Amino acid sequence: MRLAVISDIHGNLTALEAVLADLEAAGGADQLWVLGDHAAFGPRPAECVRRLQGLVETWGEKNIGFISGNTDRYVVTGARPRSKPVDSEEKFAGLLKIRTQQDADFAWCLAQLSFAEYDWLAKLRHNLDLEVPGYGWIIGYHGTPGDDEGMLTPDTPLEEADDALLDREGQIGVGGHIHRQMDRQLTRWRAINVGSVGLSFDMPGKAQYGLFTFEDDSVTVDLRAIPFDVEAVIADMQQVGNPAYEWIARRLQTG
Repeated sequence: MRLAVISDIHGNLTALEAVLADLEAAGGADQLWVLGDHAAFGPRPAECVRRLQGLVETWGEKNIGFISGNTDRYVVTGARPRSKPVDSEEKFAGLLKIRTQQDADFAWCLAQLSFAEYDWLAKLRHNLDLEVPGYGWIIGYHGTPGDDEGMLTPDTPLEEADDALLDREGQIGVGGHIHRQMDRQLTRWRAINVGSVGLSFDMPGKAQYGLFTFEDDSVTVDLRAIPFDVEAVIADMQQVGNPAYEWIARRLQTG
């Protein structure tokens, strides 16, 4: 059995198409998971949502699963990222700039969506799980189980990382959110991050995803990174008037 997992597309249709083409060239998969942050930031939020919706017909409802990410929630509900109060005038000026930019970014994304696309985002679930015959349970989440802003990174202290998965059952936990790939053995869990399709921080200009091949009681994990046309995405950002243009351009080029 083979499971493909993608996450953090962020409105980057060019990168999404690169991943889907690579997946087909690699022999496809039996199941596909998409772990959230589908629309916000990139130049083509609505097109990415429609492309994902169209995959249901290709894969079949039983073979594909979608969950919501934190930026999907921000677009749908108007919520904003959690942050602590600042403690200086200099930081306050920076906070104001950041929040003004965030509001503009998420409002622009919302304006690109039809109600049907908005409603699809609004109704997404928050976790996925799959029992693989002969192997056991694998779970999928955006940040950490139950928290789409949760951070589980290569540097997260072991006790804290263990706690994030403490009340779950399974062997492998697969997430997104941190925009970098990771394969980390915890005390009981193997915590894997498939990185970001549309906005990788550790491999700028690469569209990242993961392939999990299960044979009997073992699994082979292939964390893949596929080049895409970064300059075309940056030009598209500018053409459509996306207010995140400068930030996204810098991230796509330098991480």
